[in-house]
Amino acid sequence: MSTDDAFVIDPWGVVEHGLDLSGLARAESVFALSNGHIGLRANLDEGEPHGLPGTYLNGVFELRPLPYAESGYGYPESGQSVINVTNGKIIRLLVDDEPFDLRYGDLRNHQRSLDFRDGLLKREAEWTSPAGRTVRVSSARLVSLTQRAIAAVDYTVEAVDGPVRIVLQSELVANEQLPDGERDPRAAAVLEAPLLPEAHEAAGTKAVLVHRTRYSALRVAAGMDHLIEGPDRFEATAESSEQQCRISVTTVLRPGERLRMVKFIAYGWSATRSLPAVRDQVEAALTAARYTGWDGLVAEQKEFLSDFWAGSDVEVEGDVELQQAVRFALFHVLQAGARSEERAIPAKGLTGPGYDGHSFWDTETFVLPVLTYCLPAAVDQALRWRHTTLPMARDRAAQLGLAGAVFPWRTIRGEECSGYWPAGTAAFHIGADIAAAVVRYVHATGDEEFERTWGLELLVETARMWRSLGHHDAVGRFRIEGVTGPDEYSAVADNNVYTNLMAQANLLAAAEAATRHPQEAATLGVDTEEAAAWRDAAAAMFIPYDENLGVHPQADGFTDHQLWDFDNTPADNYPLLLHYPYFDLYRKQVVKQADLVLAMQVRGDAFTDEQKARNFAYYERLTVRDSSLSACTQAVIAAEVGQLDLAYDYTAEAALMDLHDLGGNTRDGLHMASLAGACIAVVAGFGGLRDRQGKLSFRPRLPSGLRRLAFSLKIRDMLLRVEITHAATTYTLRRGKVLTVVHDGEELTVESGAPVRRPTTTAEAPAERCIQPPGREPGRRHPQAGVHAAQIDHLAAE
Repeated sequence: MSTDDAFVIDPWGVVEHGLDLSGLARAESVFALSNGHIGLRANLDEGEPHGLPGTYLNGVFELRPLPYAESGYGYPESGQSVINVTNGKIIRLLVDDEPFDLRYGDLRNHQRSLDFRDGLLKREAEWTSPAGRTVRVSSARLVSLTQRAIAAVDYTVEAVDGPVRIVLQSELVANEQLPDGERDPRAAAVLEAPLLPEAHEAAGTKAVLVHRTRYSALRVAAGMDHLIEGPDRFEATAESSEQQCRISVTTVLRPGERLRMVKFIAYGWSATRSLPAVRDQVEAALTAARYTGWDGLVAEQKEFLSDFWAGSDVEVEGDVELQQAVRFALFHVLQAGARSEERAIPAKGLTGPGYDGHSFWDTETFVLPVLTYCLPAAVDQALRWRHTTLPMARDRAAQLGLAGAVFPWRTIRGEECSGYWPAGTAAFHIGADIAAAVVRYVHATGDEEFERTWGLELLVETARMWRSLGHHDAVGRFRIEGVTGPDEYSAVADNNVYTNLMAQANLLAAAEAATRHPQEAATLGVDTEEAAAWRDAAAAMFIPYDENLGVHPQADGFTDHQLWDFDNTPADNYPLLLHYPYFDLYRKQVVKQADLVLAMQVRGDAFTDEQKARNFAYYERLTVRDSSLSACTQAVIAAEVGQLDLAYDYTAEAALMDLHDLGGNTRDGLHMASLAGACIAVVAGFGGLRDRQGKLSFRPRLPSGLRRLAFSLKIRDMLLRVEITHAATTYTLRRGKVLTVVHDGEELTVESGAPVRRPTTTAEAPAERCIQPPGREPGRRHPQAGVHAAQIDHLAAE
């Protein structure tokens, strides 16, 4: 088991034995299924008991008020919140008129499992009703990675100890009641019943509900159809109302007999199409799914995932739990982006309502780097979505008195949804994060058509924003002032190093892309004078440095601030933002999440090796990791500066964020950036991967707790496999003809059929392990951590 005994450690899946009613919401997130368009929380098939019901469609939201104690110019007027749309997962079971409810009767056995190789959530249960009748229930659920609008459930009930009358009620339910939360009552009133009925129908085994959101005016349709197998005699009825459709199946089962229901569920939505068009879209999807059949959907799912794992698996030997966690992370990152198709990738994916379903800079900085090398088509779609929001970003820039485009800190459709200025509008670095994602994608894929059609405009408009936001001072330095970097405990600061370095790269990338595509650049109004101004600003970019301490302050004057009193901060007072006023955090040296350290990861070319080591040690003493985005970044640089055991600890923390519920909020959805960050920690940390101007370099180093690491990267229609042991690193080109890479500073030419092997340099042990604030040290990781000896023998046998 994991340390909290919630889930069995399995390198290819997650298994839960028994049913912990108090942990239902957390398990519903862990076992959630999605394809980036549809998201289904892992609520029990029967609907109750539940922790937090959830069915989500990417891009479907409701508007809500953003309250302010005192309004101000430029404050967003309304927010956007993801809503729980029509629930199609429900299949209620009645056993001799008694509801199959696991809170009553005798639950003899209950197991759920999610296999990353087939994407199926499977469940087995044996239950004796309060009246003494026993049934076995088995189900399997999927959200199709190949048929974007489709989810399906295969549900079977078997009589065990005597004849029993069975009723299955398969339902579509809109505006289902949600658990009470601590939401603003003004927002709760808007979101409590967000779907207004437009149409409902049910006939035979098929039913459709159509609704429209009250304020955002989005039309949502949900449909279901069924295949039923059972004894010779059973009856099926259909009924519908404005908020519910139901298909009921009744029969009597003798011991050993089974009633099987295959349920196909389809979703569609639009802000512009008519009711008949959206309804017909759903009915067409149901027709295609029924034609494919359950077995066909399962086969398609397995084939899709087989191809994915063949080119994207990350193999970790020496720590079975970490292996499970890394594959768990990859699987959920895949689910978040696979079929998002010109929609945002939210911070929680589609696994829960956390952060109101908003997308942040997390996507471009943590999630897209992973998808770039394993599912580049998803990155193409995610960046096209950003491009569709350019009109709103231009309007926002104009409102703020700036040129170009200002992208939102948090959003669903494209408007700014953060009512908190310092961590919202002032976090201008989102523009450079998007630009970096464009550059990375183009370098990794060679997709020049994307760069011409979408990427160039994103680069140009963000460069224009930086040129108007910053200014040349009296001595010619280009300064960017009054911004918030990744560390939200230091807001509205001058010359944040991360922001300035990312802006510098953004300005240069825009100038270079305009040179490559002069005709398209001219269409956007770019001339040689403007491009030269970008280059001048980049060349003169001010990067603060504290000569006395020999480190970079994360922003101007940061190292002059008073140190936070860590020794007298009680452990229960973390996270600090919940126990101390922001003004106190802002004026002291305390770091919520890696900021300057992230700058060293993404712009490592701007620092010397000595500076990286000194900077890392300095900021380790100040970083409290009150954000789940921190550990993965600290892991990468810890590995780079030789702190391999510390990097191992941080990697495990990022990877186990949700499986161990380290933040205590997995119930609201998974932490997509932390999961993606765990993959980055392994590949960029221990593998030493860096992508500079399209050239891959590696600096492999393994901690003592790991025996072997292997991963693959998709580069310009080629597939490179890297295998690392303590003795040697082997580069194999599994697809493609020839690829140049750099290993520990040595340029290598890797050809198809001719693997290249080089020694893995043993990292010199640092003088001492870096220290963290008292009580904020990461948990120590040891070989086979969290795995009992019997489990190790069992897994080895498999």
